[in-house]
Amino acid sequence: MAGSPRVGVLALQGDVREHAALLAGLGADVVLVRRPEELSSVQGLVLPGGESSVIDKLSRSFGMQEPIRAAISAGLPVYGTCAGLILLADEVLDGIEGQQSFGGMDIAVRRNAFGRQSESFETSLSVPVLGDAPVRATFIRAPIVERAGVEVEVLAALPDGGIVAVRQGPLLGTSFHPEVDGDTRFHQHFLENARAYRRSAA
Repeated sequence: MAGSPRVGVLALQGDVREHAALLAGLGADVVLVRRPEELSSVQGLVLPGGESSVIDKLSRSFGMQEPIRAAISAGLPVYGTCAGLILLADEVLDGIEGQQSFGGMDIAVRRNAFGRQSESFETSLSVPVLGDAPVRATFIRAPIVERAGVEVEVLAALPDGGIVAVRQGPLLGTSFHPEVDGDTRFHQHFLENARAYRRSAA
């Protein structure tokens, strides 16, 4: 599709194919990112769900940690779901020994805040920035945001107040998996950020 942004999905581990398929369905030019040169070709990056500690270790093994950190610092739009949200957090409260994140969002997250995979659940969330229709959200061994800095906009929370969707500048994060439920609105919002980034870099 003419004018569509080129966006990447970090393809080291996790539900890469689901994100890639959804983004391609929205008309994006999708790149599976495993190397720094692939990262440098995109106007936005998705950090998929999976195992945050594994993605962290693989990103260092593949020489991707510092390029991603640099890209985030330079304003690259990034959308992290579940493990991806953990990787965007400046602070991981219960990471395994030695676990690191890419950072960029002034948030503190707790991994596996809802328990084991058998305790995964679905619910409907109000996300006013995406319109009146509720978002169907699937939580699978999901994190929760326990602290959000003053520059972080809370986009959605559970009835008990637990923060599950946040935005800070061009960075977007959700505890849940819109790519599983077929709701494209978070990805559309991400693509809007990527288009704006491309225009600013032109």
